[in-house]
Amino acid sequence: MEAGRAIPATERNWQHPDLRSWLQRLVATDRLVVAREGISLIDELAAVAKKLELENAVLFPKPSGHAIPVVANLFADRSWIADSLGVASNELLSRFQNAVRHPLPWVEVTAAPVQDVVHREVDLLRQLPIPKHNEHDSGPYITAALLIARNPATGIQNVSIHRCQVSGPDRIGVLLLPRHTKHYFRMAEEAGAALEIALVIGVHPACILASQAIAALDDDEMEIAGALLGQPIEMVKCRTNSVRVPAHAEIVIEGRILPKVREPEGPFGEFPQYYGPRADREVIHVDAITHRKNAIFHTIVGGGVEHLLLGGIPREATLLEHLQRSFPSVRDVRLPRGGTCRYHLAVKIDKASQGEPKNIIMGAFGGHYDIKQVVVVDMDVNIDDPNEIEWAIATRFQADRDLVVVSGAQGSKLDPSSDEGISAKMGIDATKPVATEPMEFKRIHVKGIENVDLARELQDDSKAAFARIVTG
Repeated sequence: MEAGRAIPATERNWQHPDLRSWLQRLVATDRLVVAREGISLIDELAAVAKKLELENAVLFPKPSGHAIPVVANLFADRSWIADSLGVASNELLSRFQNAVRHPLPWVEVTAAPVQDVVHREVDLLRQLPIPKHNEHDSGPYITAALLIARNPATGIQNVSIHRCQVSGPDRIGVLLLPRHTKHYFRMAEEAGAALEIALVIGVHPACILASQAIAALDDDEMEIAGALLGQPIEMVKCRTNSVRVPAHAEIVIEGRILPKVREPEGPFGEFPQYYGPRADREVIHVDAITHRKNAIFHTIVGGGVEHLLLGGIPREATLLEHLQRSFPSVRDVRLPRGGTCRYHLAVKIDKASQGEPKNIIMGAFGGHYDIKQVVVVDMDVNIDDPNEIEWAIATRFQADRDLVVVSGAQGSKLDPSSDEGISAKMGIDATKPVATEPMEFKRIHVKGIENVDLARELQDDSKAAFARIVTG
């Protein structure tokens, strides 16, 4: 079936992966907790979610008395993301790579749960439980919405996530970074037209992950999501514009980014753990809200673990794909949390020749402008362990020989150390020389540690055993 063919409700399968199927999985595996009723949407909800971000997903019933519950912390660890796709953690990046290589076109349906309830008279804060997150955020923000926009010339859709400040009953300030959505908006604005968009809240994790792929212009990320799930995403046409949205989402906000209009937006707590500044940004006028019966609102605490992981893992997969095209020796990559899952990259290689790590470093800088530091390590280094990476730098790196510095390159405008996004790049070759004496870089190892069974080797009651030993 091809994207665009409308499928009547009688022909389609309603058992489609959605947010609820993932929440049910979290409940079944004791990873979701439910907060008390009535927690405030202003600061308090985010505080509870932040406290639990490494442990549990949290469902907040009746936040500030609102009928629609809020869920946060869908992912506390990269293993949760792998679980949501039904793969092991070590298969996560290859699964994402395969989905990008072999996208699965979505199918259009004529009716959908996300349009069970339709509001054409819009009051965002009254109709939706939109939280305020970090202390100095300028107000309530929609943080977990997929922004779906259509190329004004071709109708091909793009999916991304942007911070969205509620600035009026039917008005949203939105930060558009220099990526595909902004390109589409410029096309519309130059023609004197608004850009039709939809904000989609509450979807299966595969859709959120796909939205963060570093894909080419006019690659539709919903096709990547379909490949991640192994079945086409069902999409439905919005009620007030031509955008197609996931039929099994929880909530859709339909609107238009207005041409020649800019209004103040920010500050907002961002992934670098700092506030993005206040400035005049693009503006969305909201035309309608649709949602499921008994809808659930998903929020992401700005700068929290969920924010970092959801942005980091798709970037890892696409950066790995990018590097492996030119460098077959590249085996794995990580965007560590300490580098905000954006700015620092660790690359594991099976080194074949001298000089190769520096080429890989330069290739990584070209993979995404956010990358400002790259460390290349050997196969014996665990890139999931920051201590291992630091050890490799400490014992295999010499600054006058192994350091690469690039000045005046494009970087992230959200990096407060940059000059309006102009940034320096640093690469570190922390690999061993190809030819060395056998013991020169031989890592120490305690023989037999792999076979130690602590249940067999340790006594059950150490306190009693200690007392017997010291008293004779």
